[in-house]
Amino acid sequence: MNQQLEQELIGSWQERQEYAEQMQPILGKLYRNRAIEIFVYGRPLLGASAIDVIKAHRSVRLKEKNKLRLRESWPLLEALNKMPLAPAKIDIGKLAYAYQYNPAFKDVTINAYLNEQLKTIINLKDEQPAQDVVLYGFGRIGRLLARLLIERQGTNNKLRLKAIVVRGGREGDLEKRASLLRRDSVHGPFNGSITIDKDKNAIKANGSYIQVIYANSPEEVDYTQYGIKDAIVVDNTGMWRDEEGLGQHLKSKGAKKVLLTAPGKGDIKNIVYGVNDADISEDDVILSAASCTTNAITPVLKALDEEYGIDSGHVETVHSFTNDQNLIDNFHKGDRRGRSAPLNMVITETGAAKAVAKAYPILAGKLTGSAIRVPTPNVSLAILNLHMRTETSKEILNDYMRDISLFSPLQHQIDFTASKEIVSTDLVGTRAPSVVDSQATIVAGNRATLYVWYDNEFGYSCQVMQVVQHMANLFYPTLPLSLPS
Repeated sequence: MNQQLEQELIGSWQERQEYAEQMQPILGKLYRNRAIEIFVYGRPLLGASAIDVIKAHRSVRLKEKNKLRLRESWPLLEALNKMPLAPAKIDIGKLAYAYQYNPAFKDVTINAYLNEQLKTIINLKDEQPAQDVVLYGFGRIGRLLARLLIERQGTNNKLRLKAIVVRGGREGDLEKRASLLRRDSVHGPFNGSITIDKDKNAIKANGSYIQVIYANSPEEVDYTQYGIKDAIVVDNTGMWRDEEGLGQHLKSKGAKKVLLTAPGKGDIKNIVYGVNDADISEDDVILSAASCTTNAITPVLKALDEEYGIDSGHVETVHSFTNDQNLIDNFHKGDRRGRSAPLNMVITETGAAKAVAKAYPILAGKLTGSAIRVPTPNVSLAILNLHMRTETSKEILNDYMRDISLFSPLQHQIDFTASKEIVSTDLVGTRAPSVVDSQATIVAGNRATLYVWYDNEFGYSCQVMQVVQHMANLFYPTLPLSLPS
């Protein structure tokens, strides 16, 4: 490599780094102080490193004819930061790409352009009060929800984690709970500072004061004595799945609504956000966020059914082992689940295929399902074998799913990858509950097989958070839904 080329490459990289580093403090302040979350073609920049910001911009070239440079998006972010905007999810990548490459905006100033594109959220007063949230149970999902709630900490934060409720109270329990929040073998270290208040049984994390309450049942808890009122209680235990059991939470002073992080039974609404969240009413006091697998497959199935029509299908899930399996062979009430989880692939049942109908009734009776538990700690794979009413091709179907992931109301539920090398560990920490692996898609006439990855812990937790926001009457529009024209 000659010296001139080397200097050009170094200079180009340094320029990108400097722009990314200028963006970081603005991204943080917009989110913490104004509840404005920034994306680049669906990739969230919340908490992103400078390298992550650069990679998000590079990914645009895989989706459009041209690449998007950081020096092209920076002026728009800088201008946006000065605008009186209400809370929203704003894709600066789409805004910058259209401004740069659409001839219609050639003679339009950045301020005029943004004023037009973001006019629906300019000068809107955000008068929604803050909502207290309680996590009942503090296992894998509970701790990830805590991370997601704590990362929102700021002056305009409207979801406030006020307490966690756990069994125990033995010596050293508080320290153990804090340590499990601080360090995670799959999801890495907590992004921030965690300390404990032993005298008051509390955890302090990034400015959040989280009361740790020890109780064996909901009826033992009086939240009001901790200054908590009208709380949304998120039950992560799975101990109760019907209205009678979950209704115990509503008997606790200071609790107003309950959300279950597992499939609900009976008449409880199972909500897959992006699919049937319109079914949530102000009168609903008990809801379910369904299962991780149901959240992974239902958005994809809905998108395919609306375009091609689904006559029938089978869903096979290759699922990471979970905490209800045994580490070594031992008694288990479930068939095969007593065998060592880290050593075996275990064929088991899943109710996810039937559960799809609770969120998307059009597919009732059309799907069957089964599952294989495999020796990985996180990230699962759903294989959708579908008979459709309309014939298509791999290329057309993949193009459709790519567009759905970028320019539809399901863009926060469905992600899309064209990588030929992607494997399960690459998907750890993915915020979308579904990632369509386009390279693995198979189409033969009206038969299609799609491979859908999902982080069954973090991606699902992000969906739970969407339901919590809705229950708290917090609605943040996504702008723009499509490329400005």
